[in-house]
Amino acid sequence: MLTAWIIGIIAAGVILRIPNQFEASARIYVDTQSILRPLMSGLAVQPNIEQQIMMLSRTLISRPNIEKLIRMADLDLNIKNKTQQEALIEELTTTLKIQGIGRDNLYTISFRDPDPAKAQRVVQALVSIFIESSLGDKRQDTDSARKFLEEQIRNYEKKLESAENRLKEFKLRNIELATAEGRSGVDRLGELSTQLSAARLQLREAEQSRDALRRQIAGEEPVLLPDSSVGDSTISLPEIDGRIDTQKRSLDTLLQRYTEQHPDVVGTRRLIKDLEEQKRQEIQARKKYAAANPGASVSNNPVYQQLKVSLAEAEASAASLRARVSEYEERYKRTTGLMKNQPQLEAELTQLNRDYELDKRNYEQLVARRDSAELTVDLDTAGSMADFRLIDPPRSSNKPVAPNRLMLLPLGLLLAVAGGLFVAFAASQVRPVFFDSKTLRDAVDLPIIGSVSLIPNDARKLKERASLRRFLMALSGLFLAYLAGIGSLVFLAQRAN
Repeated sequence: MLTAWIIGIIAAGVILRIPNQFEASARIYVDTQSILRPLMSGLAVQPNIEQQIMMLSRTLISRPNIEKLIRMADLDLNIKNKTQQEALIEELTTTLKIQGIGRDNLYTISFRDPDPAKAQRVVQALVSIFIESSLGDKRQDTDSARKFLEEQIRNYEKKLESAENRLKEFKLRNIELATAEGRSGVDRLGELSTQLSAARLQLREAEQSRDALRRQIAGEEPVLLPDSSVGDSTISLPEIDGRIDTQKRSLDTLLQRYTEQHPDVVGTRRLIKDLEEQKRQEIQARKKYAAANPGASVSNNPVYQQLKVSLAEAEASAASLRARVSEYEERYKRTTGLMKNQPQLEAELTQLNRDYELDKRNYEQLVARRDSAELTVDLDTAGSMADFRLIDPPRSSNKPVAPNRLMLLPLGLLLAVAGGLFVAFAASQVRPVFFDSKTLRDAVDLPIIGSVSLIPNDARKLKERASLRRFLMALSGLFLAYLAGIGSLVFLAQRAN
């Protein structure tokens, strides 16, 4: 019982000496239902504001923010060394509380301290940090995203330029493949074969016309001056008539394969017209010369000279046609070689186009996202996507909220009774007593000869009763003392109200 009284007195003293704790709190409402969000949907980047605010509330009580809070609330005025600073940071980290109320974006910030003014300053500083952190983090994230997009756009610009250069160089190296878009290699090869055959035919015609002129000049066919009485249409000039007939046959061949608008058909008709005009002029020249020089020799007459001129023209035409045939043959060989490598070239072109299109698509997407980020920045400047409203400003309670002495005093009484029982149990274990012969025989493992019973007399009974009364009075006194203390605290609390 003495131990119970000692523990009870110490517990009561400690409970009464615990300093009162005053609580300061504030409530903040975060309005995320801005009208700009549905209006700018799909145009600007819209992060999950609710998730950001929830994460911010969970990470608000961090060491950098606590150090900033200490400076804002002037809590570092009495700090003299690093140890005190660390102890203050640890205390604030454990005592500061920020709690979300349901799913209504309503947050409560609270802090307890023996000094109500200090508690109010701490809550006020934490409210400011909470609002500033959300805005500052958003601006910092936007700037970082913009810098990253600008860097990626510059990289893709370089990749796009490199892909364009590779595609351009490939098309320049394989100009035939580039100009033959929409047509297969077989079609191009067939067209070249047709052109080559036509050119060879024209070359043979030109060579035959040239050989006819040579025979006329050599005297194999006599050259007679035309009679002035004969019409121009009936006069025959073998060298020109042969060329005209050859061109007409060529025209018939071309009309079987092409239309009137084909370039070869138009050119052949123009050549026939020029030959007919040349024949007419030559006949007129022969008639004039025959009239002025009736006895001129064949070698000195203009017909002979005209034959020489026609031979030179035939030689030139044959040389031109040989060059055309040579060019068509070279094209035919090059196209044949190109057809062998065409699958590989087409595969390479497809890969180049695919790389170019991929870089172009990524570049366009990055540019679009950069524009969206800039629009987001303008949107944040025009109006915040989340509105912080201070529902209850920071204020401290007029009455202490802790400690709850009405709850602690019964706990102290129970602690005192438990301490007394523990001391009694420990004493019984230090000096054990045997209450019957069986327990003694089991403990010492020796035979028990006999036992002597104690018959208490009147004096011993009175002594035991007095001892029991003292024990009950001490126990009742302990309970009454604690009940009196609890009653006093209740009276003082009601009086304070």
